[in-house]
Amino acid sequence: MEIQIECESQLIKTAKTIIEFATQNKVFLFYGEMGAGKTTLINAICKHLGVVEHTSSPTFSIVNQYQTKQDEIFHFDFYRLKNQTEALDLGYEEYFYSGAYCFVEWPEKIPDLLPPNCVKVKITVLEEKKRMIFLT
Repeated sequence: MEIQIECESQLIKTAKTIIEFATQNKVFLFYGEMGAGKTTLINAICKHLGVVEHTSSPTFSIVNQYQTKQDEIFHFDFYRLKNQTEALDLGYEEYFYSGAYCFVEWPEKIPDLLPPNCVKVKITVLEEKKRMIFLT
């Protein structure tokens, strides 16, 4: 599936579409260059799912946890990892196989550790405020 976004006001609708596309899958892998909008899109998805607290990139903490009325959500940013062993030390599998929503930025840093049946979200920058999102 392809979705084109031309302004931030389309993010909530896009977030809903991404969650609906996933059906029962709850691990989402976000691919895109630095500044493509991965964190911004994840923030919109969290808002759509009912997170009321502030959401932000876990660049330094590696993982942030958010709460909705029904679910826990885990947001990962593996950009700073030097190797996959660091994700093992974090206990990534407890998160990925918990049944909770997991949103993963920079999954290419841990290719051998990703569970099957993830939703891949690739963001391509078309112009300054224009993005194309590919879902598989």
